[in-house]
Amino acid sequence: MAPTPPRLVLASASPRRRDLLAQVGIVVDAIDPASVDETPSPRELPRALAIRLAWEKANLVAARQPGAIVLAADTVVACGRREVPRPTDEAAARRALALLSGRQHAVHTAVCVIAPDGRRLGRVVTTKVKFKRLSPAEIDAHVAHGGWADKAGGYALQGFAAAFVLGVNGQPAAVAGLPLPETVNLLRAAGLRWP
Repeated sequence: MAPTPPRLVLASASPRRRDLLAQVGIVVDAIDPASVDETPSPRELPRALAIRLAWEKANLVAARQPGAIVLAADTVVACGRREVPRPTDEAAARRALALLSGRQHAVHTAVCVIAPDGRRLGRVVTTKVKFKRLSPAEIDAHVAHGGWADKAGGYALQGFAAAFVLGVNGQPAAVAGLPLPETVNLLRAAGLRWP
């Protein structure tokens, strides 16, 4: 009799991450969101913030889900060395879009996997996104549409803001929350059977 494969637990309530996994045929056995303080440490750069937050989420859920493969991720948007925080209200969403308007920015997505035997595997992928210059009416329309809520940088590449994007240098799936090639490789290394 073949051994039972380990369960895959996603340490995120993000439907986008679950959908991205399903897109490549990976079914999540359980969703166990991890809530951590996402305040950057003093002088912490955006890439390092994404890595730290993803590991904190993975460690928290692995302690609650022994014997499982735990997958956690975090996405941080940055203009230069400055984080563009996840907006908490419409005014913050407007500020984020005004900052991104007419500029190229970086989207850092860190993926962390903890294997059933405790091995820790991780990668970070940086994708560059270039926005066109946004008019006040376009910013107002985006905010009214609600596409900013619970999104790193106040937008979703696959949503209303797709009309703002002049170019993407890297992985669009990473901007949506999960770089698929790296994630699949990490999950396989942790013992997930795929395909």
